[in-house]
Amino acid sequence: MSETEKRISIKSSADIITARGVGREMAKQLGFNIVDQTKITTAISELTRNIVTYTGKGRVIIKKIHSDADKKDGMAIICTDKGPGIESIELVLKAGYSTSNSLGLGLSGAKMLMDDFDIKSKPGQGTRVTIKKWLR
Repeated sequence: MSETEKRISIKSSADIITARGVGREMAKQLGFNIVDQTKITTAISELTRNIVTYTGKGRVIIKKIHSDADKKDGMAIICTDKGPGIESIELVLKAGYSTSNSLGLGLSGAKMLMDDFDIKSKPGQGTRVTIKKWLR
């Protein structure tokens, strides 16, 4: 694992804090402004909190990325779990939808904060969410 990629096991609220710190530090080192650092940190928080709340454990990979097509640098955050999966991705991406009596902004909020968002999930097999933010 290089300095441009960090892997963090997510099992508790303490791990959420660790992931947020790693993400903020990498964003800062890459040259993201304070607003984008905050967006990245918030998105990491939302996605890792979902792991703790809905599956109990998972993993986040935070890494530097580069687009040859656009000649831009950025960050990718990949959150995975082997939890119950999501029955209706379309439904959970609606702002305000929640199965845990929360505000329902986890996935939809992360999607709004980042430049790219991809989710793959199968009931009974878990979920993988990949988000990206590009330097401007």
